[in-house]
Amino acid sequence: RSSDLADEVTALASLMTYKCAIVDVPFGGAKAGVKIDPKKYSVGELERITRRFAMEMAKKSFLGPGIDVPAPDMGTGEREMSWIADTYSMSLGHGDINAHACITGKPISQGGIHGRVSATGRGMYHALDYFLNDAYYLSRIELTPGFKDKTFIVQGFGNVGLHVCRYLHRQGARLIGVIEKDVSLSSPSGIHPRELEEYKIEHGTLKGFPMAEETDENLLVAQCDILVPAAGEKQITRHNAAQIKAKIILEGANGPTTPAADKILIENNRLVIPDIFANAGGVTVSYFEWLKNISHVSFGRLLFKYEKESNYHLLESVQQSLEAKFGRSGGPIPISPSTEFQKRIAGASEKDIVNSGLEYTMERSAKHIMSRAHLYNLGLDLRTAAFCSALEKIYITYRDAGLTFS
Repeated sequence: RSSDLADEVTALASLMTYKCAIVDVPFGGAKAGVKIDPKKYSVGELERITRRFAMEMAKKSFLGPGIDVPAPDMGTGEREMSWIADTYSMSLGHGDINAHACITGKPISQGGIHGRVSATGRGMYHALDYFLNDAYYLSRIELTPGFKDKTFIVQGFGNVGLHVCRYLHRQGARLIGVIEKDVSLSSPSGIHPRELEEYKIEHGTLKGFPMAEETDENLLVAQCDILVPAAGEKQITRHNAAQIKAKIILEGANGPTTPAADKILIENNRLVIPDIFANAGGVTVSYFEWLKNISHVSFGRLLFKYEKESNYHLLESVQQSLEAKFGRSGGPIPISPSTEFQKRIAGASEKDIVNSGLEYTMERSAKHIMSRAHLYNLGLDLRTAAFCSALEKIYITYRDAGLTFS
């Protein structure tokens, strides 16, 4: 029903407002979409639909670098963002030097930023990492610290699911199950995300993947340490929440857990890392891309060579100081950079800066959410703590602006 769709978009818009507040991104939060199945349309048809959608938004003042800045979500990616940017810059944005800042998630050639494609999955990893190393929460759910040998199941192997699988796998966690629309895969010994990705690219489906067993088991309630719902909304409900065996639920999708299910999970000592925080990596890096677009220079470009030369001068200075102190009777005193310093000696690339900024943002936001949970004695209810964090920031913004609450 159209009313249900409108309610869904309204709810998602509200979530975006709170999400932006949690990670201190100065966007108001909004949502829009087109109700179609993109798999049923040709590339040409999708382009015409997307460009018309962009024009309608622009005409109604819902699109612009200083008005509303969308980003990709389900069914869209760099291609669609490029079409929207081009449509806006060739119409209402004609003559505006900041026109390409009207949207984020664009290809690099169109003003995109390195790290945006993997941003949501990477942000989820950082969110999980923070809570996986907190003694209070781990003691509550009876789980040991760190990623090593933790098992996890992912629902949805799209952009978000793929990248969170990659980052968790690199840290030593084991992917034992994947849930897709047309098939569920299980492998107690572990599935390699790279092999799964390559198979999906080649075959367009996960069906027939030889390194795992296809199963009819409901993997949402299978035994694992971490469950990652990264598909659609309302996947964990009051009907299945009590059966969830995972100790941690890391929400990659928007609204995958209903309020009734959330209450059951908390009562069963399950730690839910909520969507409005966990998947905020995407909008955080979108903000970085917007900053890049309105400043018209890539991060690191102005300092890259200077930092590299400065680091070499630093090593040379240390060598000269040691030789002046101890003499050169035994020959020059070589100074060699450590492995980690050697990696950074050339200075920070755009991707390095983006990843560092994202990690800092997720860590700072996690600390604030934890502080709200402790202040209000919320226990494992991180969702309420996250909303408290967001609402406090929004209230302070309005109060200090003098627009209301005066």
